[in-house]
Amino acid sequence: MKKMSLVLAAVMASGLLLTACGGSKSAQPTTGAEATTTAAANGETAAPAEGTTTGLDLAVQIGPDPETIDPALNSAVDGANIIVQAFETLLIVDQDNKIVPGEAESYDVSEDGLTYTFHLRDGLKWSDGSPLTANDFVYAWKRIADPKTAAPYGADMLGYVKGYKEASEGNPDALAVTAPDDKTFVVELAVPCVYFTKLVTHATMSPVQKATVEANGDQWTLKPETYVSNGPFKMIEWVPGSHMTFAKNENYWGADKVTVNTLKFVLMEDSNASYSAYQTGEVALIKDVPTEEVPGLRGKEDFHVEPLMGTYYIDFQNQKEPFNNPDVRMALSLAVDRDYVANTVMQGTFSPATNFVGPGITDAKEGKFFEDVTREINGGDFFNTKNHEADVAKAKELLAKAGYPDGKGFPTFEYMINDIAYHKPVAEYLQSCWKETLGINMDIKVVEWSTFTPTRRAGDYQTARDGWVYDYDDPSNMLNLMMSTSGNNNAKYSNPEVDKLLNEANSTADLDEHYTKLHEAEKMILDDAAVAPLAYYNEFWLQNPKLKGTWHSPYGFWFFQYATME
Repeated sequence: MKKMSLVLAAVMASGLLLTACGGSKSAQPTTGAEATTTAAANGETAAPAEGTTTGLDLAVQIGPDPETIDPALNSAVDGANIIVQAFETLLIVDQDNKIVPGEAESYDVSEDGLTYTFHLRDGLKWSDGSPLTANDFVYAWKRIADPKTAAPYGADMLGYVKGYKEASEGNPDALAVTAPDDKTFVVELAVPCVYFTKLVTHATMSPVQKATVEANGDQWTLKPETYVSNGPFKMIEWVPGSHMTFAKNENYWGADKVTVNTLKFVLMEDSNASYSAYQTGEVALIKDVPTEEVPGLRGKEDFHVEPLMGTYYIDFQNQKEPFNNPDVRMALSLAVDRDYVANTVMQGTFSPATNFVGPGITDAKEGKFFEDVTREINGGDFFNTKNHEADVAKAKELLAKAGYPDGKGFPTFEYMINDIAYHKPVAEYLQSCWKETLGINMDIKVVEWSTFTPTRRAGDYQTARDGWVYDYDDPSNMLNLMMSTSGNNNAKYSNPEVDKLLNEANSTADLDEHYTKLHEAEKMILDDAAVAPLAYYNEFWLQNPKLKGTWHSPYGFWFFQYATME
């Protein structure tokens, strides 16, 4: 989901995980004008229903109108932040980053690791009150595999389920997912997958209601009456460009623990507008903080900075000249001063990228991290941020080798961004860097968020900013982006050897082999300069100190169902 974002602003990775963090005492009931006054002062929003409310009415800002809130189609962090409020998967990830029961109260795995049997909770219902059964998961997963759906995460999530190839070629019924009865969901894998339970927690794997989807087609997510869900909240209003409001889903199996009455997402793309809304009390939390305000906010009680699992990087459209030449891609990558980008341009809110897979991602042995093992294997980091001069010299050599000495003859090209957070300052630095060090001219192309992600996904660009926040704790989540079959391969990179390594890594029951092949694949991806990693994410945001019981995950998502306002 997945990535990631980690995302400082609206970055892509990834996904999806629903938690079960505890909350403190509930807000006191409010009515009428009193409710409106209280809301204005605390970042709450008055409940839409008449009469007394018994929970918190909360307003937050986590981004603009999402491209989609269809679990099967979403691949952006802003959309996933909404989906995780409304939907729940078979297994979920709690506040301690541990996999715990969600819609399934338990599961079994066969001795050969190829068959997973999930046992659903009693009495599950959709938000419209109708029964939710194992057949709903069968339908949803087959829909993800169906090429007509064009799910970006299709291959990533289901590629190792038996029958996926046939399903992805037009026969979704070939996918080996079945429901022997209403409470039992069975998945047969073609090969072992050591991280399959992590995949199950991804928002893409949420159930969707067949009758509603088939009756409304692509429009099913656009109206409250058809956005039928199964999580803690249900949609009650969506005014595009203004706000999206959810209410507590009384049919959710854990509804008695949900403390929020209504959850209003104020839809804003302008960080200055978000900051103003926070200052006036219109919202109690904002994700998009103006970068110029960061120095003055450091150390304040309501300013939060937490690490994210993810990487901010440059996409080169690998299928377009001159970026189909790996020497060109490597020259552009090596010319960048990553330490300056992270610590000066991004004001230290990011960390310099030294490899593709960043910190915090575990390796095979307990207590070991993938990044540390990478250094041991390769004798250091791929990018030496302490000796940028050597990288610049190598960049000039590679550009000359590619036929563009001192940038002569290199065509002016575009770098596509959406204008939020640090994207534009980074783009301006790249423009200056490539001109001064390599003699290359680059124009900055600013695109609105609503069209940015589909344009990039379609490969309709030359170079573009990108980023991925992990959907689950396994390096494959980042490296699989570079598979030629991945719907999230925005760089359109294709290397059969990388595909082979990743397929082998993801289809072995041997944990050590899994990680060994992932290390080999990362090295190959970096040697090819498939993309140019720039920085590792941290997330920063503003949150009213009175707002308690929320939880922020290392995957870039907030969870509000147990929130209270002291």
